[in-house]
Amino acid sequence: MVTLNNVFNNNNMKLIASGGQYFVYEHQSDLSVDYFSASTAYFLKEMNVRKRQLLVQLNNSSCKMQAGAMQWITGDVRTTTGVTGVGNFLGKMVKGAVTGESAVKPEYTGTGFVMLEPTYKHLLIEDVGAWGPGMVLDDGLFLCCDKSVNESISRRTNVSSAVLGGEGLFNLCLSGSGYAVLESPVPREELFEFIVQDDTVKIDGNMAIAWSSSLQFTVETVTGNAIGSAATGEGFVNVFRGSGKILLAPTQNEHPMSPVNGPEKTTTSSQGIAGSVVSSLFNA
Repeated sequence: MVTLNNVFNNNNMKLIASGGQYFVYEHQSDLSVDYFSASTAYFLKEMNVRKRQLLVQLNNSSCKMQAGAMQWITGDVRTTTGVTGVGNFLGKMVKGAVTGESAVKPEYTGTGFVMLEPTYKHLLIEDVGAWGPGMVLDDGLFLCCDKSVNESISRRTNVSSAVLGGEGLFNLCLSGSGYAVLESPVPREELFEFIVQDDTVKIDGNMAIAWSSSLQFTVETVTGNAIGSAATGEGFVNVFRGSGKILLAPTQNEHPMSPVNGPEKTTTSSQGIAGSVVSSLFNA
């Protein structure tokens, strides 16, 4: 018998989200600091940069997760690789190589607890069934999911959406019933959620972290022609058409935003025209 102390009754660990068999705990302060790192730890806390951990409470159930994510296990929990044969292993290797996820995802089955390693990323619990036929993930977001959730590879319908869209040619697609946990670069409070019904959403850059597999994803010029694109300075945009859902991280950016209310950099006419020609070739 194992008794857990200072876990559920730990004042420094706050339960901030839950869904299905998943519970997200956030460390309110980093108590393991010394004289030299105390000031850094203080400002990290003030800016919401905190360690978070996922606790999986198995109740005669199963969970698949990224390799190396487990911190500790207690209870009657069995661990397997989820590999059923050579062909299955090779398929997982290919899937992992093209989606940026671990090739083999260990499966934990039984009754007990599995705690994952702490991370500074934000943990999102998603009901996969609520995404309709499936949800497509940006590379590297997958952390774990119920065993009932199916994994497949979503491939772009044309090369231009991969080369020009910044999202890659292949992405992991989750479908079926059950919950999945994602490692997001931004918190839930900052995510924009688009519910699209027979309409179109255009996004400047690869800011979408997840979208319904029912949506058609292409890359186009914002005005539909080379001259208009050059004049607006917007260049290419990621276009989602149809019906479904999109999660957008508006603050996820590799470069600091401009302090003024305007574009940070204007694309030249030659760049806009050359890009439009490339796009038309790929979409031909």
